[in-house]
Amino acid sequence: MANRGLSVNCYFWRTAQQQEIDYLEERDGKLFAWEFKWSNASARFPKTFTRAYPHSETKIITPDNLDCFLMDDC
Repeated sequence: MANRGLSVNCYFWRTAQQQEIDYLEERDGKLFAWEFKWSNASARFPKTFTRAYPHSETKIITPDNLDCFLMDDC
């Protein structure tokens, strides 16, 4: 990101109930959230997160779309 001149804040998110989001970026006033899973079978974002941040952009990353995430081309 720094190589592309992007300034981002990076986070992870977890509740006391052990709900978690693997990776978050805050850039240009927007919140982007990614959850990394080996398969699509049980992939979903916790409702606690989506209710708290309804305007965030969320994506599930699996081996099928990992290259898209790494190239920032999704």
